[in-house]
Amino acid sequence: MAIAHLAYTALDCDNPVELAHFYSKITGYKVQPFDEGETAETCEWLELIDEADFTAMAFQKIEKYQRPTWPTGGLPQQAHMDFHAKDLDIAEKALLEIGAVKAEFQPKPHRFRIYLDPAGHPFCMVQNAHD
Repeated sequence: MAIAHLAYTALDCDNPVELAHFYSKITGYKVQPFDEGETAETCEWLELIDEADFTAMAFQKIEKYQRPTWPTGGLPQQAHMDFHAKDLDIAEKALLEIGAVKAEFQPKPHRFRIYLDPAGHPFCMVQNAHD
């Protein structure tokens, strides 16, 4: 029996607004409105809301945030997300247009491709004919 269910993933970053809008462009989820009196400069937590009005992802501002250096260096990726796409070439073009960076490390680019979001978090775009 499950103790709980996964609600959503939250990513640390130095700019929650930028990262929320980046992932909004990938998923189509809407960025939650700012709380009263909050601005892009004062925002410390921001969520993406799915079609059912549930939080799908969240982004938390961390002072002195350091980008992961994965796959080499002293700061591991810590976590990553996988997204499915029917056509990796089409997905790649769209991702690069919205600010993703294609990682140099690509172990199986015919099956999945690795990118970095604006805060340096690695994520994968996985070939999936059903999506």
